Amino acid sequence: MDKFRKILCIGAGYVGGPTMAVIADKCPACQITVVDVNEQRVHAWNSDELPIYEPGLKEVVERTRNKNLFFSTDIEVAVKEAGIIFVSVNTPTKTFGEGAGMAADLQYWETTARTIIEYAEDDKIVVEKSTLPVKTAEAMHKILESNTKGIHFEVLSNPEFMAEGTAVDDLRNPDRVLIGAMQTEAGQEALRRVVDIYANWVPREKIKTTNVWSSELSKLVANAMLAQRISSINSISALCEKTDADVTEVSEAVGMDSRIGSKFLRAGVGFGGSCFKKDILNLVYLCGHYGLPEVADYWEGVVKINDFQERRFVKRIVASMFNTIANKKIAVFGFAFKADTGDTREAPAIYISKMLLEERALLRVYDPEALENARKDLAGFEEMVEYADDPYVCAEGAHAILILTEWREFKTLDYPRLFESMSKPAFVFDGRNILEHKKLYDMGFNVYPLGSSDMTRV
Repeated sequence: MDKFRKILCIGAGYVGGPTMAVIADKCPACQITVVDVNEQRVHAWNSDELPIYEPGLKEVVERTRNKNLFFSTDIEVAVKEAGIIFVSVNTPTKTFGEGAGMAADLQYWETTARTIIEYAEDDKIVVEKSTLPVKTAEAMHKILESNTKGIHFEVLSNPEFMAEGTAVDDLRNPDRVLIGAMQTEAGQEALRRVVDIYANWVPREKIKTTNVWSSELSKLVANAMLAQRISSINSISALCEKTDADVTEVSEAVGMDSRIGSKFLRAGVGFGGSCFKKDILNLVYLCGHYGLPEVADYWEGVVKINDFQERRFVKRIVASMFNTIANKKIAVFGFAFKADTGDTREAPAIYISKMLLEERALLRVYDPEALENARKDLAGFEEMVEYADDPYVCAEGAHAILILTEWREFKTLDYPRLFESMSKPAFVFDGRNILEHKKLYDMGFNVYPLGSSDMTRV
């Protein structure tokens, strides 16, 4: 087999696993290996219980696993055999030193680069799949080219644009595939080989090629722009509550403008996930580093509005429930940062729950996919937090229900049954605006939509 049909992905997380599964499904002539240092995670990929939940993912993995898709911890053999290596390791925000709280922590990325050098025996194409700061490819290229074996590496940037919850569909039918390469003959040849992989199912006109730096920066900017839209409508939701306007009506009216569009204009308790906050803060750091403080302040404002939205949601709960929630039972419906995923990274539910716990509330959490992660995120609060596998059990005896994730099942629950089981007066705080608020009010609930007037009996 042509060595460039032997593809390795280092990192079996939310990006590496689904991406390689879809490539294996669409490119049966390629042999795909995904390696990770986490043995438990690799074992899960090889089992019936995958380590992440994505609609349609299990079926894709089952079609390809042990045929042309393999999950392993043997990085040495995988590096030696592969012609193309995708790097999809974690790049969290730094918690120490220069740039702490904003810059990307690249220690895992550099460790991976040095591991590739250690085991490589011939020339390789290395593809950045992780979200990385602009100019990272240059640093990676310098590290890889420092090898003493005479091996040549070409470094490309191929950021992912899939959204959790729709990852498989996004990978099958992407808006675009972005690949950046060096403007050298060797760089362009490596670019052609990676383009050929995606061309097995993606129309050529959707495969956008750029220089490496544009590709790296485009990923950060795309996430920043999307988060900016969410923070913009969330800021307006606060104004709507003060003026008796309805943020849903406002967002629908604004979204009908073809110059603006309706996507990412739905108000909520805030954005979460592994990318938005991390990438914006990375962008803020880069702007500061390059002497652009006004630009840095602009983008930092997007994050500040997100934090404000979470805080004011909690303040509204406390104020509405007679200025105290101490020892009151609150049912948290939804903990994942969005529906159709079990991922809780930077989920608004984490911060909202902790603020409620600071007010001495007693929480009971229900989520169809994210309970295990919720237990990890709220470790240390075991005496004040319970977890329920059933929403009706979750709400029993509760003073309030909070909707923090837009799971479809929350729209169809038996709310009269929930109301009868709750302490009175019973409250609903709809942080995602997915419920029929007038019907809930008519049942007897005190209803607090996000971005519109309260519907209360107390």
